[in-house]
Amino acid sequence: MNTKNHLFFAIIFACLFFNSTAQEDCTCESNFEWVKKTFEQNDAGFQYIIDKKGQAAYNIHNQLVLEKIKAAKTSTECNELLYEWLKFFRFGHIGIERLTNETSTLTITSQNVIQPAQHTETWKGDISQFEEYIDTKEEVDFEGIWETGAYKIGVQKEGMNYMGFIIESGVETWKPKQIKLKIEQSGDKFKATYYMRDHSPIESDELEMISDNYLKIRDNIILKRLSPAFPTDPLIENYFKSMDSQTPYLEELNVTTLYLRIPSFLHSEKHIIDSVITANKDIILKTENLIIDIRNGTGGSDASYYELLPLLYTNPIREISAEFLSTKQNNQRLLDWSTDPDFDEDTRKLAKDIYEQMQQRLGEFVRLSGEDVTIYNQDVVYEYPKNVGIIINERNGSTDEQFLLAAKQSKKVKLFGTTTFGALDISNMYSVDSPCEEFRLWYCLSRSMRIPNMTIDDIGLQPDYYLDKTIPSYKWVEFVNEILNY
Repeated sequence: MNTKNHLFFAIIFACLFFNSTAQEDCTCESNFEWVKKTFEQNDAGFQYIIDKKGQAAYNIHNQLVLEKIKAAKTSTECNELLYEWLKFFRFGHIGIERLTNETSTLTITSQNVIQPAQHTETWKGDISQFEEYIDTKEEVDFEGIWETGAYKIGVQKEGMNYMGFIIESGVETWKPKQIKLKIEQSGDKFKATYYMRDHSPIESDELEMISDNYLKIRDNIILKRLSPAFPTDPLIENYFKSMDSQTPYLEELNVTTLYLRIPSFLHSEKHIIDSVITANKDIILKTENLIIDIRNGTGGSDASYYELLPLLYTNPIREISAEFLSTKQNNQRLLDWSTDPDFDEDTRKLAKDIYEQMQQRLGEFVRLSGEDVTIYNQDVVYEYPKNVGIIINERNGSTDEQFLLAAKQSKKVKLFGTTTFGALDISNMYSVDSPCEEFRLWYCLSRSMRIPNMTIDDIGLQPDYYLDKTIPSYKWVEFVNEILNY
């Protein structure tokens, strides 16, 4: 598992290669034909889905999307339709990005792209008077002064609804009094519209007041109340500390349990994850229970979790290999890396050797590891930790799921939370630019040899302990702690 080739691919496929040539005919239809042809010829999961869903279903899908595309009048409309076409194949590890001077959103999850819009609505009140009013407010509702990221937001009640406006902004795209948030009552519930950095709207019916001081629009949009000040709950404060953290950390929950928060397995985080483990290894190996919280992960590089495996290990861990689709376009990146001065000589030579191997088998899937299964062994099985609980949710995909596949083979490990996202079978994302230089297509280079017998894409991994909605997300750590110490 920890071989040179394995590390090379765990790290190197984070690199991106962009290709573009001039083209005069830049209609939505011509861009669609380019996306369709490029994806059909180069995506590692294309034929798998055609075999699974059938050519007839694919033909119908193409016809329906093409009819809409012929009627598209804007680049934004075209972008959304191209993504609609891609979703026939899977929800994760695909993307279509509009290349403009405006801020674009890369789509690699099930959320669709809503492109930048001209949103200029403003609040008509006086900010100073509003701040004075809020200071004297005792009733707990959505009204107040909140902060999230670079924004300080005032929320005022208007009839049965609420309007959120910018008080202070740390970004140039937002100015004081511009409307940042709308909360509207719908029956006995509230729905929110939150405007992103580029003023594109995100709608959510997941609106939730967590205690009196936090407002969750959705999992990745949390507002913290600044005024009026209400009593805090340590359990909730610790939850938001962990979810807001951009870097991994370890802390002691009690004498028998440690808590390790890992927000991301991106390769850029590997050295930080490793340093946290190294600095705390002695106490980890003396403590009975370990909770690893990877909720809301970003995916990343397999190499980022390697130092965790020895702590979890009880028996050999099997990793199923992947096959890479060999095409001229997919292989070109290897040739580029073979002369890239940013890589050391050994890496450049390895890239050239693999390029030559791939070129000999154009149109085929090539297993680079040499084995169907790689087995990770180690001589030592540590007595502690005895129990390891890994907390997961629906936003864990890709490398997060690869880590879970390895970790759950240990007798020490149990998974807690909800089903993961499901984006692992077709992986190693790659991108190319359209000939018009208007869109960037993201597709995948490899497919796992687990399929079709153990598929994860669009399904996800199930937890051992499902944490249902009666257990608030801020109580998940407490729940896992109780189970591990039962």
